[in-house]
Parts: sequence; C-alpha cells; structure tokens
Amino acid sequence: MRFIKKLLKITATLFAVLIVLLLLCGIYIWKVSDIKPPKIAEAFTSLPEARVLDSNTYILDSNWIRKNEFGLYEMYTSGNAWQRGIHNGVLSRRQIVEQEEAFVGQIKKMIPAPGYLKFLKYIVGFMNRDLHNYVIPEFQEEIYGISLSASDSFRWIGSNYSRLLNYHAAHDIGHALQNMMLVGCTSFGAWDTKTENGAMILGRNFDFWVGDDFARNKIVSFVSPAKGHRFAFVTWGGFIGVVSGMNEKGLTVTINAAKSDIPWGAATPVSLVAREVLQYAENIEEAIAIAHKRKMFVSESFLIGSTVDHRSVVIEKTPDTLAVYDPNTDNIACTNHYQSNYLRQQALNKEQMEHSASVYRYERLQELLQQNYPLTVPKVAAILRDYKGKGGADIGLGNEKAVNQFIAHHSIIFMPDSLQMWVSTSPWQMGTFVCYDLRKVFAIDHFSKETVVADNRLNIAADSFIYGARYKQYQNFRNTRMAWLDHHAPGIDINQWIPNNKNYYDAYQLTGDYWMAEKEYKKAEDNYRKALSLEIPTVGERTAIEGKRAKAIEQQKKEKQ
Repeated sequence: MRFIKKLLKITATLFAVLIVLLLLCGIYIWKVSDIKPPKIAEAFTSLPEARVLDSNTYILDSNWIRKNEFGLYEMYTSGNAWQRGIHNGVLSRRQIVEQEEAFVGQIKKMIPAPGYLKFLKYIVGFMNRDLHNYVIPEFQEEIYGISLSASDSFRWIGSNYSRLLNYHAAHDIGHALQNMMLVGCTSFGAWDTKTENGAMILGRNFDFWVGDDFARNKIVSFVSPAKGHRFAFVTWGGFIGVVSGMNEKGLTVTINAAKSDIPWGAATPVSLVAREVLQYAENIEEAIAIAHKRKMFVSESFLIGSTVDHRSVVIEKTPDTLAVYDPNTDNIACTNHYQSNYLRQQALNKEQMEHSASVYRYERLQELLQQNYPLTVPKVAAILRDYKGKGGADIGLGNEKAVNQFIAHHSIIFMPDSLQMWVSTSPWQMGTFVCYDLRKVFAIDHFSKETVVADNRLNIAADSFIYGARYKQYQNFRNTRMAWLDHHAPGIDINQWIPNNKNYYDAYQLTGDYWMAEKEYKKAEDNYRKALSLEIPTVGERTAIEGKRAKAIEQQKKEKQ
C-alpha cells in the first residue's frame, strides 16, 4: 500500500512538473511568436490623411492610387523605406483590410476548427520567430510603415506588424505544402530570331490561388525608392514582395515554385529575395549575386530577363544551393521543376518531374511556343490563355496540366527593351491585358483627375471565350464544385458537373464522391473508373481516386453478403 501511495505521489509530482513545463513552453511560444517592429529614426506622431479626388482616386503628397476602368488599382509610392510604407499603407488601407479578410477567410475554410487554428498560429509564429533576422532592415521599415494602416480586428493572430511580415512567407509555405499545390506557375521568354523584331518578350502566369476574393483587388505598384532602381510589380494590399516585376533598367523577375521540403525554421521569403533583385540589380550577374547571399525558406526558380545582357536565365535556388540554367539559345521556358545540370538530378526534383503536372505543362508550353514563333505580344497573351492539353487535346477546363488553369492571380507580359508591360484583368488572364509604359508612368510629375496611367491604345482585348457558352458552362461547374467542397451543401445539383466539363477528371471524381456520400456505391465506382480514364494531373491524385474506387467496390461486396 505504501508503495502504491509513493508511486501515486511520484506520478502526481511528475504530472505537475509536466504541466508547468508545458505552460512555460506555451508562454515562451506566445512571446517569441509576436515579432517586434523595428525602431524608426524618423519622428512619427500620427498617420497623414490622403486627399480624395473621387471615389477611386486618392493622393498623398506626390504619391497616388487609382482604380482604373478595368478594375486594376494603380499606385505610385516614393521616398525612403519608412516613407514608402506610410504612403503605401495610407493610400491602400482599404485594399490591405480587404486582402487580409480574404486571406484569413480562406484559411478558416481550410482549417475550420478554431482551436487548431489558434494552435497553428503559435506553431507558425514559433517557426518564424527569427524571421526578422532574415529580412533586411529596409524592408522591415517599409512593412512596419504599411502595418500602421492595417486592421486591428485581426490582432488575435498577432500584432499588425507581425502579421504583415509573416504574410510575406505565405507563398513559400503554400508551395512547400504543394505537396498541397496552391502554386503552379508558368513562365517563358524569347528574343532575337524567336520574336518578330528581335526584341525580348517574356510572359508568365502567376497561379497562386487562396480563394477568389484574394485575387479580386490587384495592385499595379510603381515604386520610386530613395535607393536603388525604380520598378513596377503586380501585388496586393500590404505586400511589398515581388512575384512579377520589371525595373527601369529593363530587368524582369518572375518566380516559379519548385519541389520543397516543409520549412522548419525562418529564412528570407522568396518574394523578398525577388524584390531585392528588382530594386538593386541591373543585370543577370548582379541578380545572381543577390540571390546567392540570401538563405531561403524553400526551393524556387527565378526567371530573370535582362535588357543589358539581352538574354534570360533561370536562377534555381534551394535552401542550400544555387544553380543557373542558361539555355544558350534565344528562348527559355520554366514551369515547376529544375532544368540545370546540377539540380535536375536532385531527388526532390526527380519526384516533382515524375509525380506532378510540371513536365506535361512544360511540354505543352513548348508546343505552343513552336507554333507561335516569332512571338509578338498578342501571341504571348494567347499562349498564356491556352487551356488545352498536349496536341490541343480537351483535358477539361481547370486542369493543372494546362498553361491556363483558370486560377491565376495575374498574368503579365514584359517587353523590357521598351520598358512596357501588360497586366491581365479578371476573369483570371482572360480579361483585357492593360499596357503600361514605365518611362511614361515615372515621368508623371503632377497627378490629377485627368492623368492617364495606362497606355490603353496598346491594350490586348479580352478573350472572346468568356462571352461563349463553354465559359458559362465552366462557371456553372466551378460554382457548384466550390459549394460542394466548401460546405458539402445539401441539394447540390450534380448535373452541373459532368455535362458542363465532360472531359475533366474531377467532374467524375466529384460525382463519385457525391454518390459515395449517398451510399450509392455502384454509381460511385462507375464515376471513379471514368475519372481514371481521363488526364489526371498528379500521381498523388490518381492514387487517391484509385483508393476511392477500391473502397466503393469493397462496399458493394459487403452489401451482397
């Protein structure tokens, strides 16, 4: 009896110690997960007020923002890092708040349990506790200036500064979980014999999807920094990182995700490496030098176009290694796998090539390029909008193997020799491509209601596809699919799936899932079998459907017993 009492006493003591340790650990994680903002040398009392020209146009000193007729926000900011941040935040306050609402809303859909969401917040915060050590002071100050205009209603996630800094790693975490596949971009370039007049042309689709609302408010940002080169990039509220941009020296940067391990510690977000390249590099050599000195979260490809060098290369970077892919010809293409001799043989890259849609999409891109040489801007837009499979096959709308997956946040075309760029408008890359001439934009010295930012004479018209019956069918398919995936809502009309996207494997997989939920196992099996006969993007997805079909067959056998 004494032994049992002693054992219980020891157990209770150990349990109490464990509780104390867990509590201390929780306090530690809570404290380190909320990153403190940088100290600012400039005096600051309160945020300035922007002057309202009309409901879509605001001015702050020489800085401005306007929503144009095509739905794009055009914004100009200038000054040192702190000033740029303040100007950016005050001018785009509404976009910052709406962007965070969209982002957090989508995360809640993906992780609906409040307890797990809070737990995940601290884990991500703990992983990124040293993030500020990997972000240069200039960018910390700029993000801090913007954060003063962020909404206080999200403080349950963290302080305004801590949240905005961590959001800059969202792209990295998204494609590390890609493995959860939120990212699957396509980019390419051509020059000399492969373009109509020998000038360099580059195009890219930024296929980063975090819900439709996240892509609603796109900002074409023009920046005149106190240090470095002036540049333009496509972004969203509160985000200073670059995913697609061009500077005044005719250097372009676009990023494409590569296969990565899940990051377990802080490093420089990919978009901030690209931002540093855009602001401070004039040529390929300088871009490589900047990329080389920054440690990154994940693996990424940077397609760099350079007017100075009159060529393009892909900087392939992992958390540990950097390689450069130079095709030594007058064209280049990039999807989501490495091509350099050094990194092509990397184990993760081989897995990516064998199991993902990257190689198929690359091969389709090569077909389109060969069919369209010599390239022009309209031809590049047509390639970026192409939704078919290899050989022009109908593989269903929305297929990850297509260049156009109908998920693009934006699509962009650069002509760096003339400092022109074309930015897509909704829906996805199918709306009007709006033209901007950086020389003209940066020459604007007085902004008024009459100021025209875009060079609309050179716009590329919306694709006629969005006015046809096939697009309406796809909308019906997609809307019903999203309702099912979000809520498994009762009363779903499953006739909106297969008839409206009959060559898309997922239409049959969804129908199979529906009949499985209804315990109609023969109908479920038939639809899974049909799905397996179509073009499925990844090995993982095929394996999952095979597993579902096997389960449907097993359930039929049980019913017969």
